[in-house]
Amino acid sequence: MTDNEYQDFVHYELDQEITAIGGHYIIMKEVRLPFHGRDVLYLSGCGIFDTTCCGSGGCCYAIVPGFILNWKYKQNNKGLPVTMVEPINKKEVQDEIRGLIKKRENIQQINF
Repeated sequence: MTDNEYQDFVHYELDQEITAIGGHYIIMKEVRLPFHGRDVLYLSGCGIFDTTCCGSGGCCYAIVPGFILNWKYKQNNKGLPVTMVEPINKKEVQDEIRGLIKKRENIQQINF
């Protein structure tokens, strides 16, 4: 995917437990982070691993869908809002954004 390709991002319902194969996770908040005249969308949440065969644990994380191009411009067939984003593919830009998120959140795992 090149830097000028766009994609739709479906907003999750916040604070809703989502069951996964090894436990569950919760997306706690969405953040619009100002970055060099643009806004970056990121989500933060926590995962709990409590139904695995090899132990239990948890972690907090952030997911960065990309630069916001068109905020909640439509709804999908389930009535959830959809935002058009530009994925962030350049490593140096990812590293800078990763540093900003780490300053704001107590999170080490940040995925683009």
